[in-house]
Amino acid sequence: MGLVMWLVSGAASGAAARLIRAGRPERWLGEMLLGVVAGVILGVTATALDFGGWKEPDWRAGLFTLFGAAAVLGVARLLRMRR
Repeated sequence: MGLVMWLVSGAASGAAARLIRAGRPERWLGEMLLGVVAGVILGVTATALDFGGWKEPDWRAGLFTLFGAAAVLGVARLLRMRR
């Protein structure tokens, strides 16, 4: 259940990032994939920090992955805009 929450949090941050126009790429799949991968990596980090685990959902891990993936997407857009 925790793994599903990480995936959903990453996908939700990718979907929310699509609503912001600044630096938005034309194709949405790459950005969504980046959000999901960042969510999984941050979920593993949350497990290492003892915020739940991959089997048990924890609201702290969900928020950590949601906001962390949003930050990763924000940095990716900032780097894309600087080019």
